[in-house]
Amino acid sequence: MKLEQTLEEQHDERGEDHVGSASTDTPMREDAFVLSDEEKIERIQNNVREIMLTLGLDLDDDSLKGTPKRVAKMYVQEIFGGLHPDRKPKSSTFDNKYKYGEMLVEKNIVVYSTCEHHLLPIVGRAHIAYISNGTVVGLSKMNRIVDYFAKRPQVQERMNIQIVKELQKVLGTEDVACVIDAKHLCVNSRGIRDIESSTVTAEYGGKFKEEATRREFLDYIKLETEF
Repeated sequence: MKLEQTLEEQHDERGEDHVGSASTDTPMREDAFVLSDEEKIERIQNNVREIMLTLGLDLDDDSLKGTPKRVAKMYVQEIFGGLHPDRKPKSSTFDNKYKYGEMLVEKNIVVYSTCEHHLLPIVGRAHIAYISNGTVVGLSKMNRIVDYFAKRPQVQERMNIQIVKELQKVLGTEDVACVIDAKHLCVNSRGIRDIESSTVTAEYGGKFKEEATRREFLDYIKLETEF
């Protein structure tokens, strides 16, 4: 039995434990946006092609020959599209003319993200709440903010914090909360292959740090929505 682990083995274990950068920002290089989307697609396409050839796949087959380009376009334009700041949704705010002073909850927002440790899907739901201090935001904008931060290689804890910070900035209040419940296919489809487990994370700001307010929010999440 080896007494010392290789660096690769250590990194694998850390990935499972969600250890990463202490920053709440997605780790990006300074030159991240020097290349155009088209240039990135071309590079990724070539790299995916090499991976597939290394695996022994026949890229002359009709079913496979278009895969490298499809994957490259998917990475740049879809599942990692939230890496580019130009794609951040514009969040128009409005005066709270109704003087609504209770919390507003938007629940069951679909989350499609990608684990940054194995590049496998994270799929679940986000539940958001805020208490207006005079400003409100369109309901769909909360969904778009979730989608923007989900569309990048992610750690669920970081995504949770990014969503709350963005809404606090948009709304001009600390009174924002977000709970995410999601399945990680890096757990469900590989490694331990536990298809039943999910991961729950939460970020509470302002009044939501108070037990009574937090409990009210969590009770709203439990309500059944009927149509």
